[in-house]
Amino acid sequence: MSVVPAPAPVPTRTLTVLSADGTPLHVEVHGPDSSPAVVLAHGWTCSTAFWAAQIRELAADHKVIAYDQRGHGRTPASPACSTDVLADDLEAVLTATLAPGEKAVVAGHSMGGMTIMAASTRPAFRAHAAAALLCSTGSSRLVAESTVLPLRPGRLRTWLTGRVLGSRAPLGPVTPVARRILKYATMGAGSAPHMVETCARIVHACPRRVRHAWSHVLHLLDLDHGVRELRVPTVVVVGTADRLTPPVHARRIAEALPDCVGLIELPGLGHMTPVEAPDLVTGKIRELATIHAPQLEEGA
Repeated sequence: MSVVPAPAPVPTRTLTVLSADGTPLHVEVHGPDSSPAVVLAHGWTCSTAFWAAQIRELAADHKVIAYDQRGHGRTPASPACSTDVLADDLEAVLTATLAPGEKAVVAGHSMGGMTIMAASTRPAFRAHAAAALLCSTGSSRLVAESTVLPLRPGRLRTWLTGRVLGSRAPLGPVTPVARRILKYATMGAGSAPHMVETCARIVHACPRRVRHAWSHVLHLLDLDHGVRELRVPTVVVVGTADRLTPPVHARRIAEALPDCVGLIELPGLGHMTPVEAPDLVTGKIRELATIHAPQLEEGA
């Protein structure tokens, strides 16, 4: 029997933000507008629902902005799939939801972290980002260093991993077998059933064409330059059992960041750290906001 996840938080308001190429982005705003701001960027095959635990806790005293990446959730798919359009989309969200001079903590999971790296040189990001949290992400060599397939590193594993992650096959309904596969690939062995169910429902809701299209972007990813240009205080979080972006990525990013203020490795946790360790991830966002994203002054 499956476990029914908690209902999604209800936003204070929703809006449609047009990106540079006209793609309409679904954006949610939770919490009071005058509070310290947080912007959440989800990962590949996910949606705003992935951040439910963070939104519930932070919205009491933060303005929490979450958006669906193009092709995910309630944002329609676009022919354009690249790290440049990820950066365009984040810039559009920041510009539309934050007042001139208003700063936010920008948190990204997986492809959301890559979005932050891709946007690190953009004017709107530099104008509005006070600090960043990178969860379970990488900047390059994603397929070569993935350990989803229990094989020795090398060309064969890289080729097979690329075929698996880039598969066009539909995921189908969330069955017991599907939950076991998703848990093995993306979560720690000790993940609670409700966490597995939450992630399975979110991932299985992603259209297969979208999943396939973005898999190519991840396969060819090279954002090492973006890491070096990410000049805000940044915390990096990774699970030691992450098979999609193993700790080698987090360590490499932390070493290259101009202002890394923490590298946190969570024993036994997998790729879905905001769901697997909700209190820790929420606490780090809150800590960064307290230090680096002061409340917007009245009348600003």
